[in-house]
Amino acid sequence: MAYSFHFNQVWPFLPYLLGGAWVTVELAACAFGGGALFGLLVAIGIESAPGWLRGPLAFYRSFFTNTPQLVKILLIFFGLGELGWFVPPFWAAVFGLLLAESAYLAEIFRAGFASVNRAELDAAETIGLTRMQTLRHVTLPHLLQTVFPPLANQFIVSILYTSLGAIIGVEELTGRAFNVDSQTFRSLEIFIIVGVLYVALTLVSTAVLYGFGRFVLGVRARIF
Repeated sequence: MAYSFHFNQVWPFLPYLLGGAWVTVELAACAFGGGALFGLLVAIGIESAPGWLRGPLAFYRSFFTNTPQLVKILLIFFGLGELGWFVPPFWAAVFGLLLAESAYLAEIFRAGFASVNRAELDAAETIGLTRMQTLRHVTLPHLLQTVFPPLANQFIVSILYTSLGAIIGVEELTGRAFNVDSQTFRSLEIFIIVGVLYVALTLVSTAVLYGFGRFVLGVRARIF
């Protein structure tokens, strides 16, 4: 079956699609940033919280790592809507992805905690550092260097997962591609361009993260 490409019908929408790419970055940054903060708290809680709190935190981590991101997004957008709490599509996508990110990142942080040299912790205790001082001056610096590569990889993955927001009407890159497709009916051309834009986003993000890790944190590690 012969197919004639007509990219000329799609090029006028390129600025619109680039705007969607920026929304994709914003969505990924919000979800990942919130997920990293909450995931760190969950990891610290599982490692050092009282016994009665560790169980619920472990359940949280297990539940949200074993449910699809799309289900979480739909529960927040439609489920809370039925209860009378309307969440705008962008923020429904953010919170849905954030729940998943926090659970995955909690596991990464826990692995980082486990890699801390016990001798360093003993030395900190010997010189009289409090638990919070030990966390700030010993554990967290080591943790950042150890977990930065998997954290950076997870951010790249989160960029790709933002496309799920299109299901509830978020006008990120994929959502805007659907809008353009409904006007031009040039699906193949549109999604070829969108695929290239996603590749560009991941490559630029990888370069930025690599530079940040190497020149700010002193981490030399391959990211994707």
